[in-house]
Amino acid sequence: MAFDAFALILAMLALGYAFQRLRVLPDNAAQTLNLVVLYVCLPAAVLRYAPRLELEPALFGVAAVPWLLLAATVLLVHVLARWLKFRDDERAVLLLTVALGNTSFLGYPLTRALIGEHALPYAVIYDQFGAFLILSTFGLWVLARYGGDASPTPRGMLLRVLKFPPLWALIVGFTVMPAEPPHWIAGALQRLSDALLPLAMLTIGLSVKLALPRDELKPLVTGLVLKLAAMPALALLLVPLLGLHGDMARTTVLESAMPSMVTAGALAISHNLAPRLAAAMVGYGLLLSLLTLPLWAGVG
Repeated sequence: MAFDAFALILAMLALGYAFQRLRVLPDNAAQTLNLVVLYVCLPAAVLRYAPRLELEPALFGVAAVPWLLLAATVLLVHVLARWLKFRDDERAVLLLTVALGNTSFLGYPLTRALIGEHALPYAVIYDQFGAFLILSTFGLWVLARYGGDASPTPRGMLLRVLKFPPLWALIVGFTVMPAEPPHWIAGALQRLSDALLPLAMLTIGLSVKLALPRDELKPLVTGLVLKLAAMPALALLLVPLLGLHGDMARTTVLESAMPSMVTAGALAISHNLAPRLAAAMVGYGLLLSLLTLPLWAGVG
């Protein structure tokens, strides 16, 4: 299962990158596919797995880990940026791309491949109550602080949260969705959620940039080490302290090891915050993570 998933990931990434270089698809193809994944495939995956989740106190630990890692990210980036004399825009990119991982597009299918389908609900908790809420709060603050936007209001952040389709799928999954829905519903959800991996990887391939910013190698290496090594190592230390064991702990560590969120890089680029560094954090982080993620799945 894991080998098949990685083979499909590499194939779809290569295909998307080839389409990008050859300009086979329209310029807005990545944005269109991203909306399909966001409004169709991700909610289907959440609806499929959330009802199977047994609510227990340990789940608060799963949701707490990304916020604890956020605190560590802010501290480490602040210290290292001052020590290594990074520019403010480089600091902003590291805050976004280290704090925010690709915990849904990449996290869901790889959790399923490397740990098992039964572990998917834990990935949903980590993603929805961690990465997404961090993007909608801390992420907006970073863009306002370093990108010149107006400071986000509590109402604006709340509206952003409420407009996120997978969150509504999570609410439905926890309330009215049965764990064993009728066959035709279960079959439809399975087909739509199975499309998540190929469509998400094709979208990333269409979007990813692999230009190496030679004058920004120092912040790039710093960010990659923090994202792919330091954060999952810290998560590995946190999970037993929070009472997480077994596949719940493994899933939490694996999600913390995901490479930078594509949306985080795209937002940094759109606000002209070290755009080459942002693109490199996403692109090279994704490639390197294909080597590191199986290792973290094994030690979690």
